[in-house]
Parts: sequence; C-alpha cells; structure tokens
Amino acid sequence: MKITMLVDNNTIIDSYYVGEPAVSYFIEESGHKYLFDAGYSDVFLQNAEAMNISLDDLSGVILSHGHNDHTRGLTYLIKQKFRNILPKPSLIAHPEVFLTRTENGEEIGCPIKKSVLEKFFSFNLSRKPLWLTNRLVFLGEIERLNDFEAKNPVGMFQEDLKNIPDYVMDDSALVYRAKNGLVIIAGCSHSGICNIIEQAKKVCQEERVINVIGGFHLLHTSPERMKRTCDYFRALQPVEVYAAHCTDLNAKIALSAVTSVKEAGVGVELYYE
Repeated sequence: MKITMLVDNNTIIDSYYVGEPAVSYFIEESGHKYLFDAGYSDVFLQNAEAMNISLDDLSGVILSHGHNDHTRGLTYLIKQKFRNILPKPSLIAHPEVFLTRTENGEEIGCPIKKSVLEKFFSFNLSRKPLWLTNRLVFLGEIERLNDFEAKNPVGMFQEDLKNIPDYVMDDSALVYRAKNGLVIIAGCSHSGICNIIEQAKKVCQEERVINVIGGFHLLHTSPERMKRTCDYFRALQPVEVYAAHCTDLNAKIALSAVTSVKEAGVGVELYYE
C-alpha cells in the first residue's frame, strides 16, 4: 500500500505544494485507487496534478465523516473529474455522513446533497466494517469504549426540525493489515484516536500497530485527556506516528515524549507491505 498526503494543514519543506486546514489522502492498494477525504477546496486537485497523480480512475472515495473540511472538495472533484466516468466509483462512508450540521450558527456539514452525489457515485454506506480489499478495511461506526475521548459534542445536527448535540457518530477510519501489523489512517478522530485503534485491533484480530496516521482531534486538549492518550500510546508502542491536521503543537510535543512522532504534511509518501 502507498499513501500520499494530498492535503494537510502543513506542507513539507522544499516540497512546493499547497496546504489548508483539511484532509485528503491518495491511497493505492492491490490495484485499487482511493481518495480518503477531499479537503475543503480544490487544493487536493492542485496538489495531485503537481505530483503527477491521476484521479480519473478512482475505485472510490472514502469519507471519514461529514464535516466540510473533509467533504467540500467533492464539489470540485465532480465538476472536473467525474462528468462521464462509468462505472461510477464507490462512495464509502457512515450512513450519517450527510446530516445537516451547524456550529455557532454556521453550517459545517457536507455542502453537497446526497441526491447530487448519487449521480456520480455508487453509494456504500455502512455502520459495519467494510473490507475494500483483502487487507484494507473501512471501520464503520467506532465503539466508544473509554472514558476520556469523544465526550463533548461538536455543534449540532438537525433531525425532525430539532437541533441535537452532535457527537459525530459517523466519524470513522481506515486500517491496512500489513505483514508486520496494522496501519491506522484517521481523518479527524472525533470518535477518539484510542477508540479507533482498539476497534482496528478488534476488526483485524491483530494487536501489533506499525503506524497511526492522520488527525487525532487533540486541540486545546485537557491535561487529563492528554495524559490518558499519552499513556495509551506509551503502552501501544507503534513504530511511527504521523499526527496531522487537527493535532496541535502541544499534543505533538506530548506524544513525542512517549512515541516516535514523524513530520506530517502535504507531499509525504508512505509505503507498507
């Protein structure tokens, strides 16, 4: 498997790409090509072109959850790439990915209606794990088992004309079952990065973890949650960690004291057997 970071908050020095506070990764595995999240704008398309990556023959698009910094780029994808492509690529996500969402009076959910996307994609929405290849799996709805993650809502969602606190139950992740252990690929980890890893281990029946990549949703984190997260990673001992997107500097520094944190950003390429 190969992962290329097309969009992240940061870019890598001497790699002249464009960053934005969003996520989009290009994943190649067993002859399949997947786009994991589409960022906020057309930045992922700009960077893919600069990297000589074609998005014309995608097997599918996988959405980690329904926030606009992970889905708004779909607007540009369908305008530029998907006009006449048959068969339709898959769109893989949790069934609640298209909820109407707001925070502080602003809409933060996916700006494209499901009915529009159905013209361009074959939908595969699932709460249960979906194996995309023999070694790559979409985790579906994450069990929230610990007592220190996913405790605060992120804005509201609308249901039956009511505003309900949004705990982002559609937040999910990918896992690659490599020869030496698991590679976890998270978008934003609203469900909790430790919860995600535990679900990955359960679904794949594997305790070894090689790498954890993506947004960990550790922003202005409470001391208690940061300590518990660091304790978890100290016990887990992954080979490497690429903490990106919604992981602030303080969290990266704290994690670097207990595990091997690598620099993440647009242009990073990672390979796994």
